[in-house]
Amino acid sequence: MFNTRLFALIRKEFLQIVRDPRTLAITFLMPVIQLFLLGYAATNDVRNVSLVVFDQDKSAASRALLDAYRAADYFRLNFDVDSEADLRRLIDNGSARAGIIIPPGYAARLATGRTAQIAFVIDGSDPTVAGTALSAATLIGQAKSTGLTVERLALRGQAGAVQPAVEVRTQVWYNPDLVSAYYMIPALIGMILQFLATILTSTAIVRERERGTIEQLIVTPIQAWELVVGKLAPYVIIAFVDTLEILVAGVLIFGVPISGSLPLLLLLSALFLVTTLGIGLFISTISNTQQEAILSAFFTMLPNIFLSGFFFPLAAMPAVLQWISYAVPLRYFLIIVRGIILKGVGVEALWSEVVALTVFAIVIMGGAALRFRKRLD
Repeated sequence: MFNTRLFALIRKEFLQIVRDPRTLAITFLMPVIQLFLLGYAATNDVRNVSLVVFDQDKSAASRALLDAYRAADYFRLNFDVDSEADLRRLIDNGSARAGIIIPPGYAARLATGRTAQIAFVIDGSDPTVAGTALSAATLIGQAKSTGLTVERLALRGQAGAVQPAVEVRTQVWYNPDLVSAYYMIPALIGMILQFLATILTSTAIVRERERGTIEQLIVTPIQAWELVVGKLAPYVIIAFVDTLEILVAGVLIFGVPISGSLPLLLLLSALFLVTTLGIGLFISTISNTQQEAILSAFFTMLPNIFLSGFFFPLAAMPAVLQWISYAVPLRYFLIIVRGIILKGVGVEALWSEVVALTVFAIVIMGGAALRFRKRLD
């Protein structure tokens, strides 16, 4: 016989789920977004690595060499500079991930049958991109050298040994051994700040509402901004303690070198923390339960994990996802933290990321604070 009590209980649970449309929407949207992000963003098949060119020869032979790199699907020749200082600056600030230096006399050495050497500099702060760029640079150079060597043999009309036409000398900066830990451990700082600040902030305020103690706080003389600061301050301290733990463990256990300024890193971490606290505060204003707040926080974590360059290089993603990633604050902070720790750069090389984080901090925290104050009213 059909159990009517069980049917009534199941019906009650379904009604309870339907009456919470926000949580219901998240549960149905999350698998779709995961499928989309994992299908397109979770790839290490790097293409279109940004390349800066320093051509000191300016000859037809050097242009032919650059055409060989341009024809391959691995590089985009985005920058043409006139000095090694400009080349280093573009690699330091992350605008280019590799650089090619063609010395003067390149065409003359080829014309006289000697070996022409070129330098290929690679940003090793991302081992995945650097490994692909290193292999592609070597293979393209070897293919070009083989073609020119065959031409030399044909002109001489003999099969005797000749010197290779082109020699590509590669040099990996910042992470010569392409150690993955050097890439991941600095990024953990951003992920921890994002995760802790968002989850703990959103649930802490919602917990007060669930317990009914938020009303008790409202009727006290305490002002709205004091309530916000009082609730957020402990989690700020916890986040910074965890940041220092990661730095100390990374240096002592994994040997990660800290090449830049630690005070600058902590200062910019505080700037990023403002954005994550704002996200958590905003979630607290749209959530009625801790479960709903946690689901909403995890929902915001998905694009941060996949579209920030935390796991997978942005250069390997489709152009559409690369454009969407500009709306992810963690993307900018990962450039900052890896730039300071691995490259040792200062704020002059990171000013565009600092400006972007500042805008995010003002907009997100300002909007969340206004909404929180309105919710209290």
